[in-house]
Amino acid sequence: MTPTTSEKRIFEAYPVPRAVLALAVPTVISQVILVIYNMADTFFIGRTGSDAMITAVTVCMPAFMFLSAVSNLFGVGGASVIARALGAGDEKKAGHTAAFAFWGCVAVSLAYSLGAWLFMDGFVDLLGGGDPAVHPQACRYLLVTVVLGGVATSLNALLGHLVRSEGRSVQAGFGIALGGVLNIALDPLFMFRLLPPGNEVLGAALATALSNVAATLYFLGLILRHRRDSVLDLRPCRGCLKRGIPADVLATGLPACLMTLCENISYAVLDNLMALSGTAMQAGIGVAKKVNMLAHCMVRGMAQGVLPLTAFTYAARNHRRMKRALRISAAISVALAALCMAAGLLFSRRLVGLFIRHESESLACGSRFLQILCLGGPFSAFAYGVISFFQAVGESKKSFLLAIMRKGLLDIPLMFILLKAIPVYGIVWATPIADTLCCAAATLLYLRFIRRLERKGIPTPAAGSPARTSRGTWRRGRAERGN
Repeated sequence: MTPTTSEKRIFEAYPVPRAVLALAVPTVISQVILVIYNMADTFFIGRTGSDAMITAVTVCMPAFMFLSAVSNLFGVGGASVIARALGAGDEKKAGHTAAFAFWGCVAVSLAYSLGAWLFMDGFVDLLGGGDPAVHPQACRYLLVTVVLGGVATSLNALLGHLVRSEGRSVQAGFGIALGGVLNIALDPLFMFRLLPPGNEVLGAALATALSNVAATLYFLGLILRHRRDSVLDLRPCRGCLKRGIPADVLATGLPACLMTLCENISYAVLDNLMALSGTAMQAGIGVAKKVNMLAHCMVRGMAQGVLPLTAFTYAARNHRRMKRALRISAAISVALAALCMAAGLLFSRRLVGLFIRHESESLACGSRFLQILCLGGPFSAFAYGVISFFQAVGESKKSFLLAIMRKGLLDIPLMFILLKAIPVYGIVWATPIADTLCCAAATLLYLRFIRRLERKGIPTPAAGSPARTSRGTWRRGRAERGN
């Protein structure tokens, strides 16, 4: 069976603003909770007054976030293919896609966790954790969050994408938020109650891993409970590898994966360059990056929430509805990022001071770093929306180009160039400059794509009317799906 009528109506019949909000608001809320729980580790560890402990957690962030790159590879790619298949009335392909995405994510996450375990010492040093006071703490954090909890962390995000792809945005948002709320609750329990002093980093790692396990179990239970009225079927089968499903999922998800991967590489380069100036600078930039994540996560929530709507309307050839969805979601994203930018400029010291509670060089530098980083927020918001749009419509080359341009092609070379011109702070200025340039490129590519689409002259349904597809209506019987 397919998703329920209420979920079908979100894609086909809701006015576009209402559809955007119905899909995006739960995702944005869950992403806000997600970034709060990412900050929670740093907040509680900051209470120890140890720059070494703060640095240990922040240098591990790229390694931990690589798991997000894996989940985005299969989750964003799978969600786009599933939503496009539903828009074309092809439920069987949607089910097979879900199974391929699930087991592909499990396999790659296991391989990564094993590699992190085998080469842990060198891996931590590569991330910028070579300081003798930082290294052992970082290794313990990596062991628990990546080696032991890696698969659960990847599946948590992946299953959120898959559940959202058929219109269950509220349930997906609840699952992501569940992990965040549990992490915030478990942090002080493990850090200050169950474990002896000096093990705060280990306590934060245990809280993170267990909360992701709980969220993954919630999603698996949700899919099992709705197996009769959902296209999501996680059982492996030969159909998972047919009809171009693996190639389509990987090609569509690769830009999202690379964007997260390049962000991690960029952060690792930044941490290593900042390490040349001392642990205080590393702690300051680590906290500034985490505070600045709030704007990015809200934008990501908007993009992920609207992606199934964009993919469905594109496959159903309702291009008017598709374009309006992007305009509305992009406007909201830019507005949210602008508000976060204003807060970062006006209250940078107070925001950084939530995590670095002692008067120190790291507090002063972190405040300045945050003011610089937040300037690129509105530009990054629009670029991210366009990247997600291209992922939804299957334009993998365009989304790939923008993804590696935003993080990798532009900001890493700029770090080295600007470091010579502006010591220390030049490294940080590379981020907003790269975001601005990527935004300009995204605008040009989007306008060119829309003009090409309009030149094709494909008729679109009237505004507000359900799209018709060549394969019939969305709802089909369970018996027909099994044939």
